[in-house]
Amino acid sequence: MSITTDAQPSPEASASDSLRRDESARQADARDRADMERLAAGHDAALNDLMERHATPVFHFLCRMVGNEDDANDLAQETFVRVFRARMSFRIDEKFSTWLFTIAANLARNHFRWRSRHPNVSLEAETGEMEQTLGSTLPANEQAPNEQALTAERAAAVRVAVRKLPEDLREAIVLCEWEERSVGEAAAILESTPKAVESRLYRARQILRARLKQWL
Repeated sequence: MSITTDAQPSPEASASDSLRRDESARQADARDRADMERLAAGHDAALNDLMERHATPVFHFLCRMVGNEDDANDLAQETFVRVFRARMSFRIDEKFSTWLFTIAANLARNHFRWRSRHPNVSLEAETGEMEQTLGSTLPANEQAPNEQALTAERAAAVRVAVRKLPEDLREAIVLCEWEERSVGEAAAILESTPKAVESRLYRARQILRARLKQWL
């Protein structure tokens, strides 16, 4: 067990931070619902406001899912096309970001099915954005050149290992680890149950530990 002398936040400070995060999330949800109401009422410009807040997170999610910036960009655009088409069916009592990521996840699944029927399309595509994103999951402190090379190699190993996971396991890992979604929200996005997501996470982590044991 490591021992640190850094000052730890008091319980009061932690509780205050949690309350601020919750309030910020509630305000964001309220803005999303208001924009969806505007969109359903015929104010098409509301879609621009939704895209301004959510386009980048959706793009990054899809990059992690499909491993290719061009495909992720196309799917992100299609995600918001679907939002516009389904604007009248959005339930104002549901969380917009969960609904949005459900659309994106379904498009990613369809994309994988398409690729399985077109095996000539490379499954090993790598992009600068993907490298940066996965690298950000590793320590980001200033490193010596040899350490930077090792980190890059480690990031590449993680990228390949995650890409080779079965689709349902990859979805769970990407949502819960990189997107930092709760198990409950991941279950809603994947139209599954929390228990099923927990099972997928467990199996994914077991596989990744085995494949990445030299890096652990």
